[in-house]
Amino acid sequence: MEKKREERESATVTTAVFGSKEMLQSAPVDKIPEKSTTAEIAYRIVQDETYAQTQPRLNLATFVTTYMDEYATKLMNDAIDINYIDETEYPRVAVMCAKCINIIANLWNTPEKNKWKTGALGIGSSEACMLGGVAAWQRWKNRRIKEGKPYDKPNFVISSGYQVVWEKFAQLWQIEMRTVPLTTEKLSLCPEDAIAMCDENTICVVPIQGVTWTGLNDDVEALDAALDKYNSKTGYDIPIHIDAASGGFILPFLYPEKKWDFRLKWVLSISTSGHKYGLVYPGLGWVVWKDKKYLPDTMSFSVNYLGAEISQVGLNFSRPAAQILGQYYQFIRLGFEGYKAIHSSCMEIAKYLHSQIGKMQPFRNYSTEVHNPLFIWEMKPEHAKNCKWTLYDLQDKLKQNGWMVPAYTMPANIESTVVMRIVVRQGFSRDMADQLLTDIAAAVADLEKLQYPTPTRIAADNKMKVKSTIFTHTGKGK
Repeated sequence: MEKKREERESATVTTAVFGSKEMLQSAPVDKIPEKSTTAEIAYRIVQDETYAQTQPRLNLATFVTTYMDEYATKLMNDAIDINYIDETEYPRVAVMCAKCINIIANLWNTPEKNKWKTGALGIGSSEACMLGGVAAWQRWKNRRIKEGKPYDKPNFVISSGYQVVWEKFAQLWQIEMRTVPLTTEKLSLCPEDAIAMCDENTICVVPIQGVTWTGLNDDVEALDAALDKYNSKTGYDIPIHIDAASGGFILPFLYPEKKWDFRLKWVLSISTSGHKYGLVYPGLGWVVWKDKKYLPDTMSFSVNYLGAEISQVGLNFSRPAAQILGQYYQFIRLGFEGYKAIHSSCMEIAKYLHSQIGKMQPFRNYSTEVHNPLFIWEMKPEHAKNCKWTLYDLQDKLKQNGWMVPAYTMPANIESTVVMRIVVRQGFSRDMADQLLTDIAAAVADLEKLQYPTPTRIAADNKMKVKSTIFTHTGKGK
């Protein structure tokens, strides 16, 4: 019996992968397999499940880094088993993290004089946004308590082009989110409209650098000036937290003269994504405060069960250290000139695509300018009236060639507008851009030949009919 078992095991080890019995079985769905298999077979099963996906570098929907050089990848793989929070075991990683915060703070023109600047690591820009928001809320709450005033109705102001993390922040901490509508005339946050929504319970105003929906930047300098007047008049102390998930690593290199950062009076904190234009693989965000006094003590938690007293600011506790090594490597490897060259290249290609797509007969660009290496476009209304397809059909056509170019509706108030977006990242070349344009042109040519409307066109037309009926019945059309 023992001999037969050994023979079976030997057969499993020596049989070619695709001759093994495991390849005749479905992969596990809800129960762990009874027996072990070889590493090679397990690897092949898992890898094969990913084959049907879009190739990461053809995914023009994501902002997240899909390319790093082989040395960066090796460095991060070497550190895959390191937990950043174990600072006593890996003290050099903690120092490396602090160095990254110093570098980022200085890119944003911090006035802080301390050797180690005040900032924190996040799993992504979502956690970094949360930390910036929580700090603003805690500062406001502490001030209200000292003044003997109620602190049960906090709010913050942001444009309707917000990223979903701010909705989570509002829900999880029960803070009212006041949204300034985007319109066809006001493509980004209007400072005057934002100020009009502020009151004594406003914990902060949140302008965005690199709006996810459009790629545009809010005018932080104009907002800062308007807020300064408002605070002087009312006696309030409303600050600015900047969500610079994308723009935080674009502006310092491409527009260093532009005042959007800590050079402005009311900007007290900025968050960004290291895994977007910070050029690091997924799982990294950063938040920096103007000075240590703006980070409430209540946000720092200590533990003593890891070999020493460790203090940490963050929503997550255990977290990968590999991304920290990746970020520090990129800073050393690329330097200011390297980052500038890569982002300039991305901008050049984005502007090229923006120009060429804007020339295509069915389309018009949402904005005449490209502020970041991403942009959106829509179908011309006159073309949409007579054609048999929508941008959702174009998205599906491009998927057939491996491209992921998303089509989506705009936020509240202009939700009837359907757009497509391209995000240009490191690893996307001019030649790839030309291939994409060729595929878009071919897809449009095929769609224009349709004799009957697609399901998405029928659904869009029906939606418009319903809206038109409601509009007439309410008397608004008279």
